[in-house]
Amino acid sequence: MCRMKKREMRLKLINLMICVFLIASNLGLTVALTNNSSQNKDNCEFPAIFNFGDSNSDTGGLTALYGQALPPNGQTFFGKPAGRFCDGRLVIDFLAESLGLPYLSAYLNSIGSNFSHGANFATAGSTIRPQNTTISQSGYSPISLDIQFAEYSKFYKESQVVRKQGGVFEELLPKEDYFTRAIYTFDIGQNDITAGYKLNLTTEQVKASIPDIISQFAKVVRGVYAQGGRSFWIHNTGPLGCLPYMLDHFLLTAAQVDEYGCASPLNEVSQYYNSQLKDIVTQLRMDLPSASITFVDIYSIKLKLITQAKKYGFEKPLVACCGIGGKYNFNNTMRCGSTEIVDGKEILVAKSCDNPSKRIIWDGIHYTEAANKWIVDQIMKDSSYANPSIPLEMACQKFN
Repeated sequence: MCRMKKREMRLKLINLMICVFLIASNLGLTVALTNNSSQNKDNCEFPAIFNFGDSNSDTGGLTALYGQALPPNGQTFFGKPAGRFCDGRLVIDFLAESLGLPYLSAYLNSIGSNFSHGANFATAGSTIRPQNTTISQSGYSPISLDIQFAEYSKFYKESQVVRKQGGVFEELLPKEDYFTRAIYTFDIGQNDITAGYKLNLTTEQVKASIPDIISQFAKVVRGVYAQGGRSFWIHNTGPLGCLPYMLDHFLLTAAQVDEYGCASPLNEVSQYYNSQLKDIVTQLRMDLPSASITFVDIYSIKLKLITQAKKYGFEKPLVACCGIGGKYNFNNTMRCGSTEIVDGKEILVAKSCDNPSKRIIWDGIHYTEAANKWIVDQIMKDSSYANPSIPLEMACQKFN
């Protein structure tokens, strides 16, 4: 009898231990599921990107108007020119990848485009303020930011009417709620600064034009907000004084060149523009109460890369990879992809360097794919470059 009672007690004890284990396991599972649910809730799951900008984010807008970019553009990733002034992918491409979205089709490109997850209104050479010149005179695109917004407004209004026809239209155009749930990215302003210098304005005169430029930028952000946009991701401009095409254009004194070879006056103007842009973002946050606006310090990231190139595996930070001649391998009359007729044959003379993955500047104006990836990696790894300090996937959250 005693042995049977002991056996029963042992069985009860074992059953009790099993129950405790199962309860603990279920509690742990519940906590894990709750934590995962909370994390997923924080992530915005943007279904689309609508981008406004210049050549730093143009995925085919300008080339849809004026003809494809020349080889060797696109060689590293696409294997051929792909509407980008780069050997491969741009920052906007890597941002799309990080959100699990396809690369953006250019709004102006009618061939093979898919707008189901957004559209790109950027064109190379675009400015915020319309320019009183033609593209053949100055190189600036006629598709200034106000025109890009007009394109967006048309797309916003008409895409849903067309999408309701079903079939292929339903597959190629965004759902109606995507416009509110999308992230709106802006990377523009660089060309407004250089345009002033091309008009022979002094640095002080260029600075004096910036408040109006910023005001026109804010007008477009307000316009997108009025049509339902709520999440904004705004890049400031990079260090212009470190770009070969600017260094080649200006006669600089030794005192105007910093220890890294960049033009200090040009970088100071970039920083002034950025400070004005940051101020207007602060104002927009107050004026647009339902908006989440993230300001991203691209300037500091790019300057860090250029001034510490060797540390990060890059070389010749101020020399273009693709080009011909001169201190910076940049010739404004023979840019990347330029050819000459030799003995009746067309020969590529403005060629790519042997290893673009080791270079920062692609063609004297734009960054290489390797540099663009490095820039996005910094944004993803270090949220301190963003204000507020949040990752891209949480940019719909209001922390301001």
